Amino acid sequence: MRTREPGEVFGPRMTLFADVLSVGLATSLACLPLVTAPAALSSACAVLRGAGEGRPATAGRYLAVLRRRLRAGDLAAGVLALAGALLLAADLALARAGLPGAPLFAVVAAVTGASALVVGLRACARPESLTDWRAALRGAALDAVRDVGGSGLVLFAAATAALCAWMLLPLALLAPGPLALALTAVHVRLSGTSQS
Repeated sequence: MRTREPGEVFGPRMTLFADVLSVGLATSLACLPLVTAPAALSSACAVLRGAGEGRPATAGRYLAVLRRRLRAGDLAAGVLALAGALLLAADLALARAGLPGAPLFAVVAAVTGASALVVGLRACARPESLTDWRAALRGAALDAVRDVGGSGLVLFAAATAALCAWMLLPLALLAPGPLALALTAVHVRLSGTSQS
């Protein structure tokens, strides 16, 4: 890590924190159409991954990456993610309605939904998601099975982001930044252990 430059108020760690928050705010705004959420989160992970390689992690760089992303495949990934979330919500609503076998069905639906969430989030963190969602999903599914600890970290990161957004609504605008940082860190951690 570099030291503080003359006149710099905060050190490099605080700069990364500020960059994560600005990328999070830009990601929140990009996610508003809902079908753009996977592309927006994937772009945030790419920008934050670049910060580890010496490239600036700024909202401007994020918007430049996102502009190149909005293709038919990215929008299809968003439609698929939105359809999956709506299907899970409908299944859980049916389970709460008191149908026979509802408790077991609710558990199965929750486990399936959590597994799909982990694979989807891990796919956003993979570099392949910038060009090929299918390859990113295949790699993320393998990572989820090979790295159970990392999958748990991804699940905890998603739960923490949701809890922060629920507890204090203005944090919902910033939550995607720390979530993208956590996803990127889990992916970099796995890449580092597989190379050594």
